[in-house]
Amino acid sequence: DRLPHSTTTTSKGSHEEGQEDFMALMVAQLENPDPSKPMDKFECLGQIARFGMVNGIQELQTGLGSLANSLLSNQALQAADLVGRDVVTGSNIGRLPAEGELSAEVDLPSTAESVTLYVQDASGKLVFSQQLGGAPSGPLQVSWDGTDAAGERVPAGEYRVSAEATIGGQNQALSVSTLNRIESVTLDPSGTSMLLNLAGGAQVDMSEVKQIF
Repeated sequence: DRLPHSTTTTSKGSHEEGQEDFMALMVAQLENPDPSKPMDKFECLGQIARFGMVNGIQELQTGLGSLANSLLSNQALQAADLVGRDVVTGSNIGRLPAEGELSAEVDLPSTAESVTLYVQDASGKLVFSQQLGGAPSGPLQVSWDGTDAAGERVPAGEYRVSAEATIGGQNQALSVSTLNRIESVTLDPSGTSMLLNLAGGAQVDMSEVKQIF
């Protein structure tokens, strides 16, 4: 029986088997040409080129998959090393521990004549405020010892830290980022990145980390 002029390769479950099947069909066509439909050498070369392109794409996809897995493994190791350390993220909500302070970083766009720090509880009630004086532009490290205006220790939990400054005679709100302790790490549902589980239950992607302490 004569082989049909055009062929379609069928995968047998492996890259090597697909190559062997294709080459076997090509050799059979060359050895048993159909007199009524002679094979054009340029078409033959075109089939080989198309097959090579498909193989190249498959190999590229395999390589990219291996690279992605390797990068994720490295990210997982890096994330695991962060457990127990404090990180600065874009959130201004931090957790006050049963003992100790709540720390934050205030971003000053330019030199300020004065800076005022505010702390609110989960209900939005102001529990503490403090005048910090003047400060140069750049990140300003601040901390709250966990006491209210009367000097009494407040319950452990989540608190919102905010700040405003007088710059050039004008009052303006400032960007504040709290420091939070990393308790554990998990793989996100998509399986493409690592999530950091912070004290208090908040969860952030590693890409959201601005600074590590």
